[in-house]
Amino acid sequence: MSHILTDFKAFLDGSPTSWHAVKEIGNRLAIREFHPLNEEEKWDLELGKKYFIIRGGALCAFCLPETKPTQAMILASHTDSPALKLKPTPAYQSGNMTQFGVEIYGSPLLTSWLNRDLAIAGRVVITTGSGRPEERVVYLDDALLFIPQLAIHLDREVNEKGVHLNKQEHLSPILGLSEESKLPLDALEKLLRRHLSFHSLLSFELFLVPHEPCRFVGLENEMLASYRIDNLAGVHAVLNAIGFLEKPAHHRLQMGLFWDNEEIGSRSKEGAASPFLNNILERIAFTLKINVEELFLLKNNSLCVSVDMAHALNPNYPKKYEPHHTPLLGKGIVLKYNADQKYASNALSAAVVVHACQTLNLPYQSYVCRSDMPCGSTVGPIIASSTGINTVDIGCPQLSMHSIREVMAVKDYLDMVRLLTHLLQEG
Repeated sequence: MSHILTDFKAFLDGSPTSWHAVKEIGNRLAIREFHPLNEEEKWDLELGKKYFIIRGGALCAFCLPETKPTQAMILASHTDSPALKLKPTPAYQSGNMTQFGVEIYGSPLLTSWLNRDLAIAGRVVITTGSGRPEERVVYLDDALLFIPQLAIHLDREVNEKGVHLNKQEHLSPILGLSEESKLPLDALEKLLRRHLSFHSLLSFELFLVPHEPCRFVGLENEMLASYRIDNLAGVHAVLNAIGFLEKPAHHRLQMGLFWDNEEIGSRSKEGAASPFLNNILERIAFTLKINVEELFLLKNNSLCVSVDMAHALNPNYPKKYEPHHTPLLGKGIVLKYNADQKYASNALSAAVVVHACQTLNLPYQSYVCRSDMPCGSTVGPIIASSTGINTVDIGCPQLSMHSIREVMAVKDYLDMVRLLTHLLQEG
């Protein structure tokens, strides 16, 4: 299993944004004989073959069975994480300092972004000599930024009352020093030209990302600390399960879904609320001459496993957890439940995972939020409601969720890979 952990660490370091993650996924799938498909072209699919489709920061990979599929096993995760995103005209001057304006993407733990070395990553659309718009993925780490916290001498009660951040006023990173008489309007373009050769910059979607790499931590290196563990741990586990399939199933469609924009509600053309999944299932059905009723039967006989992270017990805040449902690091995969279906698990879908864990002799845990606290959600309920496919929500426990530096146990990740591989092949 050491090679999986080595690749997991490389994947985390190489995926600062959803577009980078999709590129990393696509590269690994191509090596494993998955054929790329284009949504803008007709598909000519063959039974027994493997394919993948990229839509921006989302990707779908699937393996067709030996015969016409009558059911599907779908493993779903998401590629995005909470972050700080550059505004459309980001650069401005304050005193003799060049700063970038940012807006909040999702729900990051804002205090964790203070006093960190930050790079810039994302995608840009440029024109080159041909004059045609071209999309490029970039990682700009040669001019690190930082968001300075106010000194304690100017905020005497910060240790007693906590840090209070105004999202508009207190989170703009400093890029460098500049002359007061010269507005830094070209600061971003200047940075980009160090990495790209282009005629003009048309548009961009860029994020601040931490420069610190992923590391193993703990007395025995039994834990992993990194940015974007939520939810790249789920992404990489799904990738391993579907990427190392040795042969096609007899009648089961095996699918790995990697959605974007989960952290902001999934309502985008690349999110779980889009028609992406239904469109792919319909195109597969059309190509394989599966009629409408057979497609309905396929969905009703299928299972979706939504793989996202779960809250591990933080020993410093035990009262924040439901006392009888406190997942522990290193103690197994977590089944997530919610009476209001913020998680899609039900008795039938959860039973499949429990039975698989018992078969593999894997530990498992249950999580439910305190009854007096609101519950988060995942892509699971969205997929269940939009497709009618029975769905279960599971994940690995982690600490510091939505922080710039999250922590999980190595054992839980390896257990998740084993479980997903089993479900995809045998479930």
